Amino acid sequence: MSEDRNQTAETAAFRSLDTLYKRWKEGTFGEILEDWKWIFSYSSRYKGTIVFYTFLGIFSSTLALVSGVVSKYIIDIVTGYQYEKLGILIALYVGSSVFSLVFSSLLSRVTAKLSLRINHEIQADIFDKIMDAKWLEISKYRNGDILNRFNGDVSAIANNAVSWIPNIIIAVYSFIATFVVIWHYSKLMSLLSFASAPVMLLMSRFVIRKQREYNRKTREISSKVMTFEVETFYNMDTIKSFGIAPLYGRKLREWQDKYKDIYLDFNLFSIQAKAFMSLVGRIVQFIVFGYCLYLLWTHEITYGTMTLFLTQRARMTSAFNNIISVVPSFLSASVSAHRLRELVDLPNEDHIPAEAEVSGKLSVVMEDVSFGYEENTPVFTDVQFTAEPGEIVALVGPSGQGKTTMMRLILGLVSPLQGKAGILSEDHTFTPGNADIRRYFSYVPQGNTILSGTIAENMRIVKEDATDEEIIACLKSACAWEFVERMPLGINSPVGERGKGLSEGQAQRIAIARALLRDAPVLLLDEATSALDVTTERNVLRNIMQDHQERTCIVTTHRPSVLGICQRVYGVQGGKVRELDEEESVELAMEF
Repeated sequence: MSEDRNQTAETAAFRSLDTLYKRWKEGTFGEILEDWKWIFSYSSRYKGTIVFYTFLGIFSSTLALVSGVVSKYIIDIVTGYQYEKLGILIALYVGSSVFSLVFSSLLSRVTAKLSLRINHEIQADIFDKIMDAKWLEISKYRNGDILNRFNGDVSAIANNAVSWIPNIIIAVYSFIATFVVIWHYSKLMSLLSFASAPVMLLMSRFVIRKQREYNRKTREISSKVMTFEVETFYNMDTIKSFGIAPLYGRKLREWQDKYKDIYLDFNLFSIQAKAFMSLVGRIVQFIVFGYCLYLLWTHEITYGTMTLFLTQRARMTSAFNNIISVVPSFLSASVSAHRLRELVDLPNEDHIPAEAEVSGKLSVVMEDVSFGYEENTPVFTDVQFTAEPGEIVALVGPSGQGKTTMMRLILGLVSPLQGKAGILSEDHTFTPGNADIRRYFSYVPQGNTILSGTIAENMRIVKEDATDEEIIACLKSACAWEFVERMPLGINSPVGERGKGLSEGQAQRIAIARALLRDAPVLLLDEATSALDVTTERNVLRNIMQDHQERTCIVTTHRPSVLGICQRVYGVQGGKVRELDEEESVELAMEF
């Protein structure tokens, strides 16, 4: 089994050496170095610990070698019936073995702690980067792909960032030290012990060429499978409601078949390559064993020396495999780093200087705004839009015409291709949309945005120090207190993920109450009252403006009933945004 594992390691290592050689010829080797420079930016923070890790590894290897040499003399003494130094040698053998075990265990502990720290550091940095990346850029990545990178790729890097260089040093030291010990007893035996390596180096490039893309393919298919799983579980209610669970079961099996094809192709080729490498290794092993028997038969070596040759030959082969097995880890971590750097290199959102604060009543304005998600495909052009403090301004129009896009422009999630969009303070200072102006907004998007936890916990995500009284007041304004009060634990009643346990209307009212708790000067409601009856909807909107008469409120809606309490209505249709009179607004809303 040990021999098989060694051959497998050699297979992967030589495949990777072939890949490195190909990268060098193509001129892309520099990309790998750039990936590792990024990895070292994390591992370099633990230089002292890494040096200590290396010392432990070298000391542990030395003790293991001492234990092997001592065992030779113990065997020679026992087989030769010479007992004078047996006690000392046994004590030395046991002591070196115990110390080697202790240091190996300590090495494992240090590795685990460092890997965990680096894993957490990279995850925290990647998380911050994702959250601060431009919305349009990060939205190009599927959730499952991001999760796969955030967990799988970070883990691959963390496991190599600390140990890669120390493992090379420890493996090289172990190989050289073992080679020297065998050389001391037999120069020919030391050369025979190393005989399989050059053979495999010569043959590997012709045998294992197909494996070079395996890491990339498996990561890609894993990301797609995870995306499917995330979307399926997130939309479980919809899938169940349509009765299409069997369809998604078939889709899962289709993804499993795609993964299976890639995995089994790799597995078959690995078995073939492993069989070849094992054959070469076994031939060398038989030669070494036969030569040892010959030396023993001719009394040129003792039985203890033969045992030393065989055990240390296996140890030297293992050390050599450890040296070259670093190469697959080197490449694997490079692939993961490259995938993470794609996220790190995403452009950051626009920010404003800390001193550029605005206060008081705020207007939302757009002047000559044109925008499109894709080049030459505009969503709308030449938009003129204004929402003043104390107003409820409605956006009406068919689905898919740009109402939610208007909200994204107002929030600074996307930027105009032409014109300007942002907020205007009382002193007429204009601030363009960016990440920092969102502190002046409360936003209720479409869909269910309630998180698992208690109602109070859901509310306090926008204001951590909110009192129970403040929470209850906002629930009353959103017409939610009437049902929350009847719950067994009131605001401390738990709700499930995406508001399980609440109706859609109840979830919407809690989301509105949460937005009110933030007490921002601008409130954005994107179809946020769609699940409410007409009377409740009108009461909620009236309460919103009565509680904060200087608030600017913008709503997207399809309901004519809302328009009667709006001071301004804009139609969003056919790539244009224009202000409507009362009759036009009702007619447009009635159409949809």
